[in-house]
Amino acid sequence: MSTPERERAVAELREAMQRSTLYTMLLHHTAASKAGLNVTDAQCLNALSLEGPLTPGRLAALMGITTGGAITAVIDRLERAGYVKRSRDPDDRRRVIVELVPENAARFEQYFEPIARAFGERMAGYSDAQLRLLSGYVQGGNEAMPGLIEQVRRMP
Repeated sequence: MSTPERERAVAELREAMQRSTLYTMLLHHTAASKAGLNVTDAQCLNALSLEGPLTPGRLAALMGITTGGAITAVIDRLERAGYVKRSRDPDDRRRVIVELVPENAARFEQYFEPIARAFGERMAGYSDAQLRLLSGYVQGGNEAMPGLIEQVRRMP
């Protein structure tokens, strides 16, 4: 591929990724709204689903929100809605652990089933090698993202 063609292809991919981010944000907002949640609360559910039980401090750090009042308010809302429960860490009774209530979290996850179905249908058309390439690309982006988020947080 010549340099101008490559530059055009990279620009098209960047724009496609930007559009994908837009649609992903809109999807998450829509799903959160359907479940009676705000986006931050919904993403905390997502984080707990991916990471497993977390301390409030670790959840706050992961989400980029302050420890104390802000994360406590999120956990309180999610607990009142039945999505999470607090328990004591069996190894250190002073620590609190926040975990999903699986049967209730499934109520929220139902809004993502159409997306999962469509994703599965799209992936059926790719070869194993293509799937490995796509997976590597996404995993590489995921690995870079925490550092990039921190970079943006430090910007004026």
